[in-house]
Amino acid sequence: MCGLVGVVTSQDVGVCLYDTLTVLQHRGQDAAGIMTSDNGKLNLRKDNGLVKDVFRTRHMRRLTGQMGIGHVRYPTAGSSSPALAQPFYVNSPYGLSLAHNGNLTNTADLNRELYKTDLRHMNTDSDSEVLLNIFAHELSQKKQIEPRPGDIFSAVEGVHKRCRGGYAAVVMITGYGILGFRDINGIRPLVFGSRASNGQKEYMIASESVALDSQGFTIERDIAPGEAVYIDVQGNLHTKVCGEPGIHAPCIFEHVYFARPDSLMDSISVYKARLRMGQRLAEKVNRLRPDHDIDVVIPIPDTSRTSALELANHLGIKYREGFVKNRYIGRTFIMPGQSQRRKSVRQKLNAIELEFKGKNVLLVDDSIVRGTTCKQIIQMARDAGARKVYFASAAPAIRYPNVYGIDMPAATELIAAGKTDQEVEVQIGADWLIYQDLDDLIAAAAEGNPDLQHFECSVFNGEYITGDVDEMYLKRLELARNDAAKLAKNKKSVARQQNLVSDLQSDG
Repeated sequence: MCGLVGVVTSQDVGVCLYDTLTVLQHRGQDAAGIMTSDNGKLNLRKDNGLVKDVFRTRHMRRLTGQMGIGHVRYPTAGSSSPALAQPFYVNSPYGLSLAHNGNLTNTADLNRELYKTDLRHMNTDSDSEVLLNIFAHELSQKKQIEPRPGDIFSAVEGVHKRCRGGYAAVVMITGYGILGFRDINGIRPLVFGSRASNGQKEYMIASESVALDSQGFTIERDIAPGEAVYIDVQGNLHTKVCGEPGIHAPCIFEHVYFARPDSLMDSISVYKARLRMGQRLAEKVNRLRPDHDIDVVIPIPDTSRTSALELANHLGIKYREGFVKNRYIGRTFIMPGQSQRRKSVRQKLNAIELEFKGKNVLLVDDSIVRGTTCKQIIQMARDAGARKVYFASAAPAIRYPNVYGIDMPAATELIAAGKTDQEVEVQIGADWLIYQDLDDLIAAAAEGNPDLQHFECSVFNGEYITGDVDEMYLKRLELARNDAAKLAKNKKSVARQQNLVSDLQSDG
């Protein structure tokens, strides 16, 4: 999962892009990058790290120009080397820069096509580079000195025909404009908006509506499945649905965990969806244990707070903040390795003993993925004196890998895979474990937009909306993207960088 932004304005966009990426930082903490276009000259800064660490004053002074794109990266595969930071760039045709969120499910086939048919070479194992080169090849086939909106939309149509999976992207065409497009199922989010400045309409395309809010842009609407939105350097807006859209099925995990609560996604308030998750979870608690002995509801900060508060209200039980969070530790779910995730939990949270001592507590989290965090937190509650520790998940049990851009690639790393709820309950050390029902989760989100009939829920039900994911694909994915594979790739990446430094020093 990554964060994207593209801006066309009448003034320098560098600071606007920087500020927007800080708002989208929750979507990726591995790397950040900005590329701007200033009268046909490109300016780029990207590196591993948080936005505040990647960009310094000297970098911002160079990021001039009236249009640009930005990216925060959250790795789902491969290593975390600076070479994988985005935006990516190809010089033909026109000079194209791309920032991408999601994952292509037919990357291997596309790689072969690009090499054998399109005669293009890939420098990394990133599917984002594949997506960029597919678009570049399709656009180059129009053979125009200057790209017209129709040529651009035709190239996007070619992308949709060739690429499968979940993806949202912003592309800067040097000197001409910025393009945003979304996969035909609308799995990954993308929204655009506008503001008036100096008598001119300015536009922003971003992963979440909160990015637009932060810079004074008014939301126009979500980009539709299969649609492309192109803003030229004069500030003219062009839109077209490029090809036949599929079943509109946005990723429901955005509402569970990834998105900020103050965002709107496909016209659904993330905050209200999480309130409804808490309400429906409370109804299930009352249905299963009407005579429960819960004394207090305590959320696992931060994402679960909204659901936990509504759950407590509907149960008529005290809501208390029982954990203090260290704001300088990243999101544990996004941590690259299991050992690092284990270490970070104790650094991240500290229990307030008086809220636990002698009480039966119901801990509420947004979801349970690997079980690493919740097991330690349950033990922390016991160490703080809790008499009984119950655990509620605002999402159903996660039993299947994700293939559309979320780091859940290996079923063997998911605590609920192949297990009953009772077996998970024992493994995490809870006195009682309660999961949200999938029907209730879908209803909680869908209530915000009655026109939306489907959601991408594969991590819960194993149903992959693109129809091209089978057991063989999942097995290959697991071998390539489990924690052990990532660690090995990171070691190779570090070794390559060290060798490069040694070669440069020898040459000097």
